[in-house]
Amino acid sequence: MNPTTTSGSDATDTGLRGAWNRIAGRLTDHVSHGLLALASRVAIAAIFFLSGRTKVDGVLTVNDTAFTLFREDYKVPLLPPEIAAHMAAYAEHLFPILLVLGLCTRLSALALFGMTAVIQIFVYPGAWPTHLSWAALMLYLIGRGGGPVSLDRVLGLK
Repeated sequence: MNPTTTSGSDATDTGLRGAWNRIAGRLTDHVSHGLLALASRVAIAAIFFLSGRTKVDGVLTVNDTAFTLFREDYKVPLLPPEIAAHMAAYAEHLFPILLVLGLCTRLSALALFGMTAVIQIFVYPGAWPTHLSWAALMLYLIGRGGGPVSLDRVLGLK
């Protein structure tokens, strides 16, 4: 027996496990970090950008609906509702744009991860399955970066 392999687990395995492992290897080759990073960046950006658009009129004028939400429903602690509404509206525009560009990806994902934590803890604690799915995508970006199709890569940023 070859000392670098264990019984039945070498690359020449022709059984079901071997077929499975060959397919898994091909999938690993085709579903690269670049593809995962790009898909994660666009997915999270869309969620937050579209949410941000509901809080503004025109380009970036925070609307009355946003102020009412932060006064009556969201009630984020430590921040007056007027300031929280502005911060959320601007963050939900800025960070998604940066994510789509792949610029400051880790910072942008971390900022939106922080927003998600605030939403989960203080606003919609029962929505944890949704927030967990967002968090998983953001944790991938925080840990691995924007990938090869990003301005981060062009600028030599990790």
